[in-house]
Amino acid sequence: MNEGTEQGLIHISDDVVTSIVGQVVLDTPGIAGMSGSSISDNWAKRLSGKNVKKGMSVEVKEVDVAIDLQVIVNYGCVIQEVCYIRNAVENMMGLSLVSVNVKVEKVALPF
Repeated sequence: MNEGTEQGLIHISDDVVTSIVGQVVLDTPGIAGMSGSSISDNWAKRLSGKNVKKGMSVEVKEVDVAIDLQVIVNYGCVIQEVCYIRNAVENMMGLSLVSVNVKVEKVALPF
């Protein structure tokens, strides 16, 4: 992502955007963790050119971002409330989120 200012150009690496998104997701109450297979993630990265980490695909363009997430939620949480991460990501990075697709893969049961 590149953003011009009066005093210069700001460049944020795709890896940094991915790390920020991942941290926001993991800090969201109700999310126990990320899901996903590292084998399928590696193929997805090679085929799509997207920046992929376990359970997450982030596609960064000039001023907007598309996010696909595979998450594990805590038992008893309201899933619709957990999936509202848009505001946190937009406020932190100043980017517009084109889409945030959340796939709940598992439920973490308390022991």
